[in-house]
Amino acid sequence: MAPPLLVFDFDGVLVDGMAEYWWSARGAALALRPERQLSPIAPPGFSRLRPLIHKGWEMVLAALELSRPELDLEAYLGDYPGHIHAALERWQLQPHQLQERLEQLRREAIRQDPQAWLALHRPYPGVPERLAALAAEGSDWLVLTTKGGAFARQLLKAYGLQPLAVYGHEQGSKPEVLLRLAAEQPQPLWFVEDRRPTLEAVRQTPGLDTVRCFLVSWGYLGPGDAEQLPAGIQLLQPRQFAQPLADWP
Repeated sequence: MAPPLLVFDFDGVLVDGMAEYWWSARGAALALRPERQLSPIAPPGFSRLRPLIHKGWEMVLAALELSRPELDLEAYLGDYPGHIHAALERWQLQPHQLQERLEQLRREAIRQDPQAWLALHRPYPGVPERLAALAAEGSDWLVLTTKGGAFARQLLKAYGLQPLAVYGHEQGSKPEVLLRLAAEQPQPLWFVEDRRPTLEAVRQTPGLDTVRCFLVSWGYLGPGDAEQLPAGIQLLQPRQFAQPLADWP
């Protein structure tokens, strides 16, 4: 049997970038609305919203929302999609405006002081070593992220990691990219992600029923995300991740 092609999400699986998320989200939010008051220190509400955030522009919107003293965070958490729609109306902004401002800020940060920007991230313990060992096991791996591909490549290069490819948000949604990979690659696909709704969307996509899905326990999980997982999604613990692929759940 051919070895699998491992497809890794980036943020929350390979790299913990929570400090950078708030730094960049806050900076982009203040560039769009300089009159708002936002602490340099990430508020607890941002960490609670992070498991629900799917794309970069949502981080900027979350930062703007957290500048509102009257924000009902529990209601926000209870109906995230509805509140995202309402927030876009409230701030009179479009996703592309938020995304462009976020990526502009990141590009400028990398140009001015790349080491300071890189220092806002940290790879999860043992992850770079495990990825480097995959080559010895005869398994290729690539990255599939909703981050801009250029930013993911910059970080991977800093850690000395060379995936087969990096697919950023520019290449389409994760199910769309996985469908293309499934059509192009003879190898079985294993998809490693920290966002349960993304894995559920993959499982519900026709043509992806043979993709093995793993939810990592060390990512940005929300309350209950690791419980009662549907068929086809396995929880992956750090000790299992470190083991040979044949021993993964």
